[in-house]
This record gives sequence, C-alpha cells and structure tokens, in this order.
Amino acid sequence: MLEIMYAGGWLMVPILACSVLATAIVIERAWTLRRSRILPDKLVERIWRLHQEQRLNEAAITQIRDGSPLGRLLAAGLINRHHSHEVMKEAISDAGRHVVAQLERFLNTLGTIAAIAPLLGLLGTVLGMIDVFGIIMEAGVGNAGVLAGGISKALITTAAGLSVAIPALMFHRFFDSKVGRLALDMEEQALRLVEVLKGEREAAGEAMQ
Repeated sequence: MLEIMYAGGWLMVPILACSVLATAIVIERAWTLRRSRILPDKLVERIWRLHQEQRLNEAAITQIRDGSPLGRLLAAGLINRHHSHEVMKEAISDAGRHVVAQLERFLNTLGTIAAIAPLLGLLGTVLGMIDVFGIIMEAGVGNAGVLAGGISKALITTAAGLSVAIPALMFHRFFDSKVGRLALDMEEQALRLVEVLKGEREAAGEAMQ
C-alpha cells in the first residue's frame, strides 16, 4: 500500500485526505440519519395523549423538541396550537427548513469530494505523463520498460481518485434520497398532528392508526 502511495506521487496525499474525510462523513451520516432517531415511533400518539390529559405544558414541549428532529418540527406547531391552521403550518414549515438543513449536513462536502477526487487523479496522471515524455526526450523510446513503468505510475493517481469518487458519489446519492424520504415522512406526521389537534378528523383514534 505504501509503495502505491509513493509511486503515485504527492497528489496521492490530497486523494488520501479525501478518502479519510469521505469515510468519516459516511459513518457520521449513517449513524445520524437512522430512522429510529429521526422519526420516533408513535410520537404523534404520545403528544395527543398529553393533550387529552392536559399535560402538554412548556416543559413537555421542550422535551419533545429536544428528543428528535421530528420532535423539533412538531414542537414548532405545538407552540402555536392555539392559533389558526395557517399559523401552525407556517411555523412547522419554517422549522422544517432548519431540520432538513441539519439532515443534509456534510452532504455537500461529500458531493464535492466525489467531484474533485477524479480530477485530482487526472491531474496526477497528466503530471506523470509529462514526466514520461521528458524521459522520452532524454532517452528516446528504446527502453520500453522505463516507459511502461512511468505510464503505470502516472495512472495510479487516476485509479486512486476514481476509487474514492465512486463510493463517495454513491453514498451522496443514497443519503440525499434518504433525507428526501425522511423530510416527506416528517411533513406527513406534522400535518397529521395539526389535523388531530384542530379536530378535522372524525375520530382521533383513526388518526393514530
């Protein structure tokens, strides 16, 4: 492994740094974007029960808000539950933008790594080929072994860059899609809460099913 690093030249250093950073982001996002953490089970049902029992006070709302991203979204509506539907929905929408921004944290960085890693590899290959042509100018094309070795070293950075970029791009698309699904599910839960609290459904029990 170290031999490959040395053979690729100094551009292997930023490519390796991109690899380490991308791996850290993937691990962090995989842990953070767990569905059980984002969307706790039966949170709307628990809020409705607190509302029925007249225990939906400021302390309870604070606990809901701090418990999960969905809780933060629902708490924004609960704070305005005595206002109109429009005010509740607007508060939820405003909070939703902040929550989604938090869920998308580091994804732009991951996408940037997926874009620049192959370019770094290509740059390394171009610089390597320049060295190869320099050897040709000095020694001619008679020594095929030297030329083949130079070309092989030049291509190492491209292979390394693609090895970093391909997984980074795949995970970026995966997490971006996952955030979109989570955002839709949170919006659905929030609208459900508004309807339940405002009595637009015939039976609160049906809303909990």
